[in-house]
Amino acid sequence: MMAQVIDSQRSGVASTHVSFICQRCCAPLKLDPSFNSLDSQTYSDLASPLIRSMSEKPPESSIPCDQFDVNKDDNVARKEIITQRTSSQDSSHEFTILGEAGNTQVEARSYACKIWGQLFDIMSGHSDVDHPLCEECTDSLLDGLDIQLKTTEDELKHYTESLAQLKEDNGGEDEATLTKELEELRLEEKSLIEELQSMEAEKEKIKEDTERQKEELQKYEDEEKRYWSEYSVYKRQLLEMEDEQRSVDNQLKYAQAQLEKLTRTNVFNATFHIWHSGHFGTINNFRLGRLPSVPVEWNEINAAWGQTVLLLHSLAKKMQYKFQRYRLVPYGNHSFLESLTDRNKELPLHGSGGFRFFWDTKFDQAMVAFLDCLQQFKEEVEKGDKGFCLPYPMINGKIEDPSTKTSFSIKIQFNSEEHWTKALKFMLTNLKWALAWVSSQFKK
Repeated sequence: MMAQVIDSQRSGVASTHVSFICQRCCAPLKLDPSFNSLDSQTYSDLASPLIRSMSEKPPESSIPCDQFDVNKDDNVARKEIITQRTSSQDSSHEFTILGEAGNTQVEARSYACKIWGQLFDIMSGHSDVDHPLCEECTDSLLDGLDIQLKTTEDELKHYTESLAQLKEDNGGEDEATLTKELEELRLEEKSLIEELQSMEAEKEKIKEDTERQKEELQKYEDEEKRYWSEYSVYKRQLLEMEDEQRSVDNQLKYAQAQLEKLTRTNVFNATFHIWHSGHFGTINNFRLGRLPSVPVEWNEINAAWGQTVLLLHSLAKKMQYKFQRYRLVPYGNHSFLESLTDRNKELPLHGSGGFRFFWDTKFDQAMVAFLDCLQQFKEEVEKGDKGFCLPYPMINGKIEDPSTKTSFSIKIQFNSEEHWTKALKFMLTNLKWALAWVSSQFKK
């Protein structure tokens, strides 16, 4: 709403122009002359609410002009009124009163304008419509209100008919029946309230049980964690024990395999290897004998004799047989024989060569005594096994070649090195046969 009071002086005559605009279409308005004679009682009646309770006091008859913001300095009263137009159409929402403070007519018109603005605000506060309105907007508003009134009257008619129909349908029921029904409903309500209270109590009990179950569940979860922790420890220990068991099993299998291998292995065959190397018989790769073309060192010959004495001594011990006349004493490359008839007599089975080699007869006697012990071993074996025989016959210190019927002396004096070497080779062959027989008879 906009109102303007403009004071202008033309040729000494003062004139005032007041204008309002419609709150819907913003068209300028011309107020009815009846607004010029608005008294305080009429204003009070208009300002009072349409429907007032008995306890409410009637409004004061005085005109409330203090609701306006009047600046006494510039004699301008301003009032902002929101319209229903869009913001683009609202170029201004205030009315302005302009004039000089000393002009009485302008002051009267300004006062009247304030009263009119106050009245329009009261009317706007009593309804959803902002005032003032032009005649066209008022007619349009009245048409809309007529439509709403007709719709409301139709609804009222429909509700009245429905209420009458409902009363007609329930006309057969008397007040006692309804009272009884009400009592039953109250009893049912009471029963439902008691049931609700019982269910609430049960709910609380279930809540307590749930809390207790949660505590037990937490306890079981802790126990489960502890169980899995202990299970992991035991599982690790089990895996370690299984690894150790597999390791022990593998070691046992290896030991059994070695045992079987050792069981199948003959200790004599593994310890004493008798073979030949050209014209020489060998025992553990030591040559026994000597040739002019192959001068074998006496240290090697003595070592071969030591292995030979040890082998025959071990075979007799295995058979638990004791030789007659002589006792074998294995002593490496200084082995010898003891005479059982003369305890102070030792027969060395080792030589050193030189001049002594030709005149020392103890070495020859020792070799003859060893051949005698081998013959005793043969005779002892033949007592239990008639089929046993040696490939080369031995008698009185000589070994016979069955193919040529030639005998070779085991002595070195008055003998060639070739014949001596061949006799030693035949002796080792007989010893190998004795070794094979003992190995076959004694598996362990």
